[in-house]
Amino acid sequence: MNKKGQTLALSIMMGIMIFVVGMLIMNFLKPEVTTARSVGSGLNCSYAGNITDGTKLTCLVFDLVIPYWILIIVSAAGGAILGRFL
Repeated sequence: MNKKGQTLALSIMMGIMIFVVGMLIMNFLKPEVTTARSVGSGLNCSYAGNITDGTKLTCLVFDLVIPYWILIIVSAAGGAILGRFL
């Protein structure tokens, strides 16, 4: 195996490792997001009838944490793999 093939295999392994670690960390984020959106924290995001616009925005930001985390992990893993081609 030449040097380019070795670095490609290493970058694929690193990309997979980044993806797996990121998905494991996401399991710690999910309960925290749920706790932050709950009634006990004062937000009460489940009923948007009597909350202010600022609270609605805060609820939306908490809702976007998980999708953004997935996007960051996929981008980092893809960047680790595709970085060897350029």
